[in-house]
This record gives sequence, C-alpha cells and structure tokens, in this order.
Amino acid sequence: MAKILCSRHIYTIHMAFIDYYKVLGVDKKASQDDIKKAYRKLARKHHPDMNPNDKEAQIKFQQINEANEVLSDPEKRKKYDAYGEHWQHADQYEKAKQQQGAGFGGQQGYGGFGGQGFGEQDFGDFSEGQFSDFFESLFGNRTGGSRRKFRGQDYNAELHISLRDAYITHQHTLSVNDKQLRITIPAGIANGQVIKLKGHGAPGGNGGPNGDLYITFVIAEDPVFKRVDNDLYMNVDLDLYTAILGGDVTIDTLSGKIKLKVKPETQNGTKARLKGKGFPVYKQENVFGDLIITYSILLPTNLTEAQKELFRQLAASSH
Repeated sequence: MAKILCSRHIYTIHMAFIDYYKVLGVDKKASQDDIKKAYRKLARKHHPDMNPNDKEAQIKFQQINEANEVLSDPEKRKKYDAYGEHWQHADQYEKAKQQQGAGFGGQQGYGGFGGQGFGEQDFGDFSEGQFSDFFESLFGNRTGGSRRKFRGQDYNAELHISLRDAYITHQHTLSVNDKQLRITIPAGIANGQVIKLKGHGAPGGNGGPNGDLYITFVIAEDPVFKRVDNDLYMNVDLDLYTAILGGDVTIDTLSGKIKLKVKPETQNGTKARLKGKGFPVYKQENVFGDLIITYSILLPTNLTEAQKELFRQLAASSH
C-alpha cells in the first residue's frame, strides 16, 4: 500500500485488492441509488471532521471514497466487475486480447481455461503474482521475447485544508511511500478541486511508466466567512444606536481590518458589497471576488429604568 502524509493528516491508499462492494456494505447487484445511499451514510460516519485524530477512520474514509468513485461510475464498475483490482488496465488487456485472440481459439474462449469468457470467475484461483504471469502468458511474446509494459496504478488522496489556507498560495510537504514531496497550493483552490501530480502513483510494470497521484482538496467551512465561487459572505453586528444614528464600524477580513461607514437609519438585513475584498481567483494574480456584508442589528439588553423611559418617550413622540 502507499502512504501519503502531510503535516496534519495521514492518508493511506491501499493498493492490495479491496472488495469495494464489501467496503460500502452492498450486494454486487446493488442499484446506483443503493450505492449512493450507502456511500453517504458511511462517509458521514467516518468523515475526519467527525473522527479527529482517528487514523483508522481516515483510512476507512479513504476506502469509502475510493469504492464510491469506482462503483458510482457505470463504466468503471463494469471494468471492476470483470477485472477486479486490475480494472484500470482493462483497456490494455482488451486491446491485447483482440490482437492475440486468434491464437487462443477464437473470441469466446481460451484454450486450456475451459473456454469461459474473460469474466471475474476466470481469475478466482490466481494470486496477485500468478495473475501477472497469467496475463503475460496470454499477451506477452510466447516465443520468449520482451514482456509487455504496463502503466502503474494511479493513487487518489484527499487533502483537508481551511478556507484561510486556501486564501493564500502556500506549500505543503507530503510523504508518498516514504519519499518527501513538496507541492505548492495556489491561492483560490476550490473545494473538491483535483490536481494531478504526474508520475507519483504506483510503479509501472516491466519498465512501464509510473501512475499519477490525484489529490482532491476538501476545504472546511469557516465560522465567519461563507464562500460562493470567488465571493465571500459575512454577517456584521451593529448596535442599535449606530444603526439609527450612523457611524463607523471596523471589521476583520481575510486581508486585514477595514473601517466601514454606516449610514444613518440602516435597516436590519441591509447588505453592502466591497469590491475586490473577496476570495482570490485561482491562478489569476491580483484578481479577487467581492465581499458581501449583511448587517444584523442587535437590540440593547439590561436597560435601566431611565433608559426604558427614554424609549417610552421616543415611542410616544413617534405617534
């Protein structure tokens, strides 16, 4: 298996065979809706945010995502059902089968293997090492020539960062199979965005190229700011007196403190848009979205009798 680590998280990608149906707890005949429901239930249960510092939960969460990625895609699921752990090489195997098929007794069967189709049952008696030898005997040079090269399997991992981390360009150091790998994360990376690190997957077979490493970014929700595309939204509390009389209020943004002018008689729920004070646009230098502020007016509490009397007088005068 391959281990991917960073300073705050450990991600384990199992390269040994995993039964994706067992991971999701569904039958092989399960519908797409059944798979979706099982995935959502398990992902919620094993999510790292719900299981902080629980490495086993992180491993389980990665397996759940890996299983869902394959079984929720009809084409990938079809290949997985036919080839098991080697499903990513299905196209290569099929191509080789077509090229070599005439030498193995036609399209429907292969001499010496009971004439069965190229289905899951064909490989039940082979270990991982024997599996490779089996395919080499089918698709390699049967006269002792060079062995066919195969590309290594891709790795998939998730990297959890905060919204404030995503706001700035910064570096992360990962450990992939005990090798240090430093990556630069550009400002403005989006939740769910995937980057590919070429050649950092599993080693290729017979001198073939390595697979790639795909990292999916998971950006946690921020307690202050809500991000929508490149715009940020936040609530700002105003006391009643500033809302009625107007004045200044200082707020903290991701780029620093800003003083705002509040107009007299500002109503609860009033919005203000600050151009260019939102989130940086991915890979566009000095380009930002907007910051949209919603004012929430706070009513005073614990008033003295004298203060209440002033409000009574104000209420009377308004009539």
